[in-house]
Amino acid sequence: MIIIEEPKSFYANDKYPLGKETYKIIGLAMEVHKEIGRGFLEIVYKDALEIEFNDNNILYEREKPFEINYKGRLLKRKYIADFIAHQQIILEIKAQSGIYDEDIKQTINYLACSNLKIGLIINFGEESLSFRRVILT
Repeated sequence: MIIIEEPKSFYANDKYPLGKETYKIIGLAMEVHKEIGRGFLEIVYKDALEIEFNDNNILYEREKPFEINYKGRLLKRKYIADFIAHQQIILEIKAQSGIYDEDIKQTINYLACSNLKIGLIINFGEESLSFRRVILT
């Protein structure tokens, strides 16, 4: 089963796995958006979010590669996660006009390939920060 959380239930963190951790990450992303706004490339937001992670003692890996298995063989190409936070949460950073079905499908594939269960799509490209939690159960 796949759960995609809409922002309207943002504060109901006790019903989601790693709710406290994802809440903190979303809050730090909001801080980045508040400070620099929209209109930059994704890499700028990744750099700023990395500063927030360091300043707030968030355990993370940036641009972590994951192998992709095809019929028992590893492909030459790897999936590279923007961030892995707390060793359990995939973060996909976007700077576009919205979060689309393709972004959600991509995150589901990334979760499957990484054997992780929780993904956060964070989009800095709108007037207000937008996000989606994607949970594989």
